[in-house]
Amino acid sequence: MGANRRRGHRTTIATALAAVALTTGLTAGCDAVGTALDCVQTADTIADSVTDLQQAVENTADDPTRTSQSIASIENNLDRIGDRTDNADVNKAVDDLRKAVANVRTAVDNGDNTPDLSPVTDAAGELTKVCTP
Repeated sequence: MGANRRRGHRTTIATALAAVALTTGLTAGCDAVGTALDCVQTADTIADSVTDLQQAVENTADDPTRTSQSIASIENNLDRIGDRTDNADVNKAVDDLRKAVANVRTAVDNGDNTPDLSPVTDAAGELTKVCTP
């Protein structure tokens, strides 16, 4: 009877350990999925911000502050992605987009009312690509 009791105890422990391992694996998987969804959602928001930036640049004579606001919006969203991921491809895309946006900010600050936005749109496209699962 003592052997059956030990065997039952070992089975209970093994079952508990398996449940913990399974839960840990699922939690890690969910974290990865959640991070990917955050990345996709934020990349989508950045794409909208890039569209706003394009429109702001086109209408800079009507509202010159709108361009700066659009740039700030993109920068804030880049901070959100950068804080939530350790994916090298995403981080590179974020860095590339950050540089492109900084170049547009510098151009606008230097009086360029029609800065080249193609590096921004290219980098935003790359970010969307690497964020898509």
